[in-house]
Amino acid sequence: MDVRELRAALRAAHVPDGYYWIEGVHEPAPTPTDFMYLRRIEDGAWEVGAYERGTRHPVARHDDETAACEDLFRQLA
Repeated sequence: MDVRELRAALRAAHVPDGYYWIEGVHEPAPTPTDFMYLRRIEDGAWEVGAYERGTRHPVARHDDETAACEDLFRQLA
């Protein structure tokens, strides 16, 4: 699964748009106060975390996109 497939899977599972943010694929505006996120970090790894009150809180780090997408999907669906 890649980030675009993740977006489609979350929509199919009826996860509300404001519950998550996927860098470059789904970035709701205005930005919700709290949400789960998936982003690529500086060393090429992927970070899954929670964004709360303006602060990112990393939950997991993955070396590949598929594992990161599956992790976020499990947490939200």
